[in-house]
Amino acid sequence: ETGSEDIDILPNGLAFISSGLKYPGLKSLAPDKPGEIFLMDLNEDNPRAVELRISRGFDLASFNPHGISTYID
Repeated sequence: ETGSEDIDILPNGLAFISSGLKYPGLKSLAPDKPGEIFLMDLNEDNPRAVELRISRGFDLASFNPHGISTYID
């Protein structure tokens, strides 16, 4: 609904998507909704984005993701 801001696709086909960027002067379709991270498995026949749950204790109200990257160990 609010669009994705960035995506990072791992070699195994999992895609992490950041969404919900709020920036002064940028129209927001959901100004009171915090940002989100979604996971999509591109190996599936009909991939769909699933919202990832963020750990308790994290300040979700101010979460405003801008970009995303992953680290593979």
